[in-house]
Amino acid sequence: MMGLVTHPRLITLEGGEGAGKSTVLAALRMFLIDCEDDVVCTREPGGTPLAELIRELLLSRDHEAPSAETELLLMFAARAQHVRETILPALERGAWVISDRFTDASYAYQGGGRGLDVDYIADLERNAVGIQPGLTLLLDVPVAIGRERASGRGHVDRIESEQDSFFQRVHDTYLARASVEPQRFRVIDATQTPQAVAAEAVSQLQVWRDSL
Repeated sequence: MMGLVTHPRLITLEGGEGAGKSTVLAALRMFLIDCEDDVVCTREPGGTPLAELIRELLLSRDHEAPSAETELLLMFAARAQHVRETILPALERGAWVISDRFTDASYAYQGGGRGLDVDYIADLERNAVGIQPGLTLLLDVPVAIGRERASGRGHVDRIESEQDSFFQRVHDTYLARASVEPQRFRVIDATQTPQAVAAEAVSQLQVWRDSL
């Protein structure tokens, strides 16, 4: 699969730790259901049985940490499976797909956070994924606030245990990507109440849906 195709019904949620993506995803799902639209909600890494197994390998702290390159390739292995087994079949039948993270996360975490070559990530995106979302909602929250929220959830996985400097690079990379692709990204202030963030996200999706 060569080149990138933008699919208008593929909606992605991005943001650092503690941004509140789960709450927003639930609100977006209910909006589309109320519109009597078919909607599939999924996540990355994961979204298929095989991809969920890769997720366990990536996030577990029970074995040696993968190198940055291994982490990136495992992310794209899971993503390639996710696209072919879950996302494309749903889009082909006319459903909306809302994914908690997608390829932008690799640019932010493995590119910005780990310092891997962005051109290499772009090659993987073109050849292993082949599609990009029509709309990406970036839930923007300062690192300190997001990490404080995330720490209240209990278990901390391997990536969540990284240092603040890592997450600052992730945060900055997300905002840089949003600034160069304003036609796709909508940046939402995630320091607001969960209800306000969800309402703004739904409003953005409603405008997007009405434009199609």
